[in-house]
Amino acid sequence: MASGAAEYEDEGITGINVTPLVDITLVLLIIFMVTASYIVKETIEVELPRAAHGGETVQKTFALLVTRDGKSFLNGVPVDDGALISEVQKARTAGEDVQAIVGADKNATHGAVTHLLDVLKGAGVTKFAIQIEKQP
Repeated sequence: MASGAAEYEDEGITGINVTPLVDITLVLLIIFMVTASYIVKETIEVELPRAAHGGETVQKTFALLVTRDGKSFLNGVPVDDGALISEVQKARTAGEDVQAIVGADKNATHGAVTHLLDVLKGAGVTKFAIQIEKQP
């Protein structure tokens, strides 16, 4: 009898049965799917009113550049402060959300860029981005 027990110990485990693991995984998946749909159904039901003039907000983005000698460009066209203010106000009266991307030559003065940002803020632009070139 002792020799029979020794034969089984030398064989070792030859494989793992993954069927119970797959069964448990599928049961958990089904439970999560059912509870997720239940959570969505438990939200507050609201009937939203309708409006004739509703819609998405339209964004207008101005691309501005300041050269090293302090000249300003709006979408590639030279512009002075008055023309820039009128363009921004025209976009705002059309109901557009105005934002600006400001790029400047690295040799441009800080004062020129600050002046441009001040003009934009005075015209009602509240969203700014500074254009840079990523270092390699």
